[in-house]
Amino acid sequence: QVQLVESGGGLVQPGGSLRLSCAVSGFSLDYYAIAWFRQAPGKEREGVSCMTSSYGSTYYADSVKGRFTVSTDNAKNTVYLQMNSLKPEDTAVYYCTATLGVWGSFWWSESQYDYWGQGTQVTVSS
Repeated sequence: QVQLVESGGGLVQPGGSLRLSCAVSGFSLDYYAIAWFRQAPGKEREGVSCMTSSYGSTYYADSVKGRFTVSTDNAKNTVYLQMNSLKPEDTAVYYCTATLGVWGSFWWSESQYDYWGQGTQVTVSS
């Protein structure tokens, strides 16, 4: 049974940091691609980052490049999204998602992903 559970969201001031966690079960991080998406109220869901199944290629949306970093702890079957220099426009529900391989050129396409977590709310506000 494939499961993804996000945690770590909360309220943070602009310029602050949060680290989101995605605990995965039922599949190996060695073979699955994992991505983070987010959806703000009234906006479409957008891709934030992706690591391919080999974890040799990493992609970031331009809006977060240089501020967000994806990492993994394979021993804990957990994927992290470290978010620094947070801005109010980063406010959204953040989801982790997985699929058995991904076309890198289309990492941002949510239709590629088969398994989704429940989401965790991130609010950036003073």
